[in-house]
Amino acid sequence: MTLFSRDSNPSVSFMSLKKKHNSLRQILSELSKVVVAFSGGVDSTFLLKAAVDKLGPSKVLACIGVSASLAQSQYDSALECARIIGANILEVQVHEVSDEKYAANEADRCFHCKSHLYQILIDIAKEKGFGTVICGSNLDDMDDYRPGNKAAEVFGVRAPLAEAKFTKEDIRQLSREFGLPTADIPASPCLASRLSYGLEITEQRLKQIEQAEDFLRSLGLVEFRVRHHDQIARIELHRKDFEKIATEPNRSKIIEKLKSLGFKYVTLDLQGFRSGSLNESLTDEQKML
Repeated sequence: MTLFSRDSNPSVSFMSLKKKHNSLRQILSELSKVVVAFSGGVDSTFLLKAAVDKLGPSKVLACIGVSASLAQSQYDSALECARIIGANILEVQVHEVSDEKYAANEADRCFHCKSHLYQILIDIAKEKGFGTVICGSNLDDMDDYRPGNKAAEVFGVRAPLAEAKFTKEDIRQLSREFGLPTADIPASPCLASRLSYGLEITEQRLKQIEQAEDFLRSLGLVEFRVRHHDQIARIELHRKDFEKIATEPNRSKIIEKLKSLGFKYVTLDLQGFRSGSLNESLTDEQKML
């Protein structure tokens, strides 16, 4: 396999990408032994691959946080990715839903979630003799509202991809070069990110979202969200897919399935899919929390 193919994506500079990759390898080399906060998504899978390639499997431990906010399909995919990479993986149980501050689902929800996970990973790193916990945050994540970044700062979790100036598109391109199955999959944030702010996070509501999205996926949809607004399920998907769910028999099937899960109303968001749409309701003051 030839890395850094000049034809993979002309919009990404060949020399720039090579420089970033070298920088990433240097950062990982300096860290020596790492625990990777692993979710099986595009970023953490690429980071895990880079770490194993540079440091060797014995100096890398992938830790996946298992909780009600992790969809079964994502869990299964993460384990398969770790197997393909040849990484050692450790499942850790995270009970963030029992934390009242997390369950309250305010604007800083992600801070509390990541704080629970990072504290566990820091303890594991100390216990097993790994020097640093690292996560897959990239340069694009620095420009978005992400309270999880604050948690990483508090707990001293490093973000080698961001430090090496990797953007999401950089990561996707190199993932293709490495032959990773995550190269072109949609972003996959946790299930709790679908609940409207202020609506209490419960295992039952998380399960509603998971089952609703699994059903839509079975109809052939790829990138979409089911946003939970208590009695209302608001479906976000790309406009090219509107007809697929608005015409029969899919329309009736979706209504029947989502109502059977406990939703009273099933709606289609005419603005279409957009990542992090629930953040649109936050004020600047809330984002300062």
